[in-house]
Amino acid sequence: MITVLGVGTGGPVPDVGAADLVVGAARHLDAVQLPAGARRVVLGPLAPALDTIAEYAAAPGARVVVLASGDPGFFGIVRALGARFGAAALDVRPSSPSVAVAFARLGLRWDDAVVVSAHGRDLRTAVHVCRAHPKTAVLTGPGAGPAELGAALARTGLDRTLVVASALGTDAERVERVSPARAAERDWSGAGVAVVLCLAADSFGERADVSRTVAGPPPAPAQWALPEEEFAHRDSMVTKFEVRALALARLGPRTGDLVWDVGAGSGSVAVECARFGAAVVAVEKTADGVERIRANAVAHGVDVQVVHGDAPAALDGLPDPDAVFVGGGGRELAAIVAACARRARRTVVVTLAAVDRVAEVRGALRAAGLVPDGVLLQSSRLAPLPGEVARLAATNPVFVLWARRPAPQEGELS
Repeated sequence: MITVLGVGTGGPVPDVGAADLVVGAARHLDAVQLPAGARRVVLGPLAPALDTIAEYAAAPGARVVVLASGDPGFFGIVRALGARFGAAALDVRPSSPSVAVAFARLGLRWDDAVVVSAHGRDLRTAVHVCRAHPKTAVLTGPGAGPAELGAALARTGLDRTLVVASALGTDAERVERVSPARAAERDWSGAGVAVVLCLAADSFGERADVSRTVAGPPPAPAQWALPEEEFAHRDSMVTKFEVRALALARLGPRTGDLVWDVGAGSGSVAVECARFGAAVVAVEKTADGVERIRANAVAHGVDVQVVHGDAPAALDGLPDPDAVFVGGGGRELAAIVAACARRARRTVVVTLAAVDRVAEVRGALRAAGLVPDGVLLQSSRLAPLPGEVARLAATNPVFVLWARRPAPQEGELS
């Protein structure tokens, strides 16, 4: 049996008992009383520590203790230990999760928070979650701390407050509220940061939602591919719901993704992607279109970063997207698609009406290393006639083209 003890966050100092091997971070090992003769292993690279644990665990009667912050089963070492030794070999005794303690310090509930780990991971996912969700907790790590998170969020222009909670449960505990820009300017190297809360303004002074029954972010929308009248638009310049439904299916927006909506118009695709939990940047060249996108985002309760400018030049400086939607046509369409396809990590979806441009768009997608596909989407809607009967009213046919980046083969770099 391997005993896994949660340490810190204000709980009592755990008793490691008569352990033969104690494994943990240096600060955790320094906080406990080690028995005479016990071997002390400071966690660094995980593989050597797991090999040492395996060596002791195989010895009859050997007692192994692993120390970890807070709840070791919450983005903690229980994942690696369980994969190596099996859940039946673990006796897990958690302390309070750092996320719970950080929210408690603010007097806020956290059942509706999205929790994302940037410890030993790419920070981009945490940034996208913070952009898309009003209440996020980020577990930080070297190179992915408050300064890096703040710098990325400051560039979005979204209204967010960072609450930096460090050394929770110790005499050195600090809980500080800062703007993303201020966080980017600070040196946090000595803070021992455990968790950063990223909060929209309406997260403070909140009212209890007694109807909530499922923890975590809001569920996926009950309805999508919304009717055109759900969006403010000009002269029917809005992606029709049949086209939007297929585009959303191919884009696959989800929490942790970044989606570009290029040539956004009314922003209907951008708003719908945001409703699925993705972070979204809408690029639009007209000033009145920019205002409509912002109004539609507010009306549907989502955050969308709006960039006013002409693509492809307006795409410079934006973070690379997971998925891109390109709507409309124009002479620059192939160049815009090519610029988007070069930077998309997963997929690009393009809608257009002109058959003459299909070949060049497919060529641009293929030249960027994506695998193109598509359909000509034609639909007829039921339209009322006198006498409570209906006729078929044809909508304009639209080409919906999409392309995905192939998964890297074994041995290739992604």
